[in-house]
Amino acid sequence: MKKIISSIVGLVVMSGLAEAHTGHGATGFMHGFSHPFTGIDHISVMIAVGLFAAMLGGRARYLVPMSFVAMMTVGAALAMNGFVLPFVEIGIAASIIVLVGVVAMRWNASLSAATALCGFFAVFHGFAHGAEMPVDASGLSYGLGFVVATVVLHAIGLASGMFVGLKVSQKA
Repeated sequence: MKKIISSIVGLVVMSGLAEAHTGHGATGFMHGFSHPFTGIDHISVMIAVGLFAAMLGGRARYLVPMSFVAMMTVGAALAMNGFVLPFVEIGIAASIIVLVGVVAMRWNASLSAATALCGFFAVFHGFAHGAEMPVDASGLSYGLGFVVATVVLHAIGLASGMFVGLKVSQKA
């Protein structure tokens, strides 16, 4: 329990790093692809989604990451179309705490709860990047790069979780 509490405290302290979503001059596929690899907020959440999927096993291995990617895309589309979503940076910081915590506690979630949870937090991640995306064709390229990088990070988490045999807790 001390390790879990220490991990959560550490993530809360580091959550200010999630505010790395302004003024990065996003253009093109390579900028979009490289961006998720440049911040602890992206890396930790994307890897955690993959680990969570591996931990749950079965259809969750592809449905949990797919729900994140789909809802991240929805969040980006909302931002690009002028919608306002309050507390985006808080949502991103909360996603780190919750999703890393879910893996650390080995929560035995139902498939619907896991996809809903990951999809909910993905909206914040997508919105942050959709709000900054260029409106020209390079914005589309940037978005595609970001999606591909997200899938790569999910796959790294999934493969890592499967490699070490990560399983859910058997306690109810």
